[in-house]
Order: sequence, then C-alpha cells, then structure tokens
Amino acid sequence: MQKLYRSRRDRMLTGLCGGIADWMGADPTFIRLAAVIAALFSFGTALLVYFLCSLVVPSEPHAYPLHPYHDYRYR
Repeated sequence: MQKLYRSRRDRMLTGLCGGIADWMGADPTFIRLAAVIAALFSFGTALLVYFLCSLVVPSEPHAYPLHPYHDYRYR
C-alpha cells in the first residue's frame, strides 16, 4: 500500500494535490480543479480542510541523501 505524501516535484501551493494525484494515480490538474470547485461550493470550508491536511500530511522524502556541506537547492 502506497503512503500519502505532499509532493516535492509537482506543487503549486503546498504539494497536497500533487501528492493526492500521485497516490491515486490520477492527473494532478483534475485534483486541483476538484479542489477549486469544492472550495467555491463549500464557502471556504474546503480551503480550511486543505490547509489543515497540508499541515498533517508529511512531505515526500528526498530521493537522494543530503550531504551536510552541500545545499542541493542551488544546482
């Protein structure tokens, strides 16, 4: 069983929709569209749930080990 993570590669805000799409095997655009539609029709409740879930769901682990003397963000 695959674990749910926030995506590091496919993120717009927090990576939650990208992680859900990867977990479900779906296109991230459809998940993002569903999140926007849910936010519009739920009067903002879906936005609150989105940001609470982004706090609870862990970020995707790195695919490579981090070296303490090199910052991989600046390649």
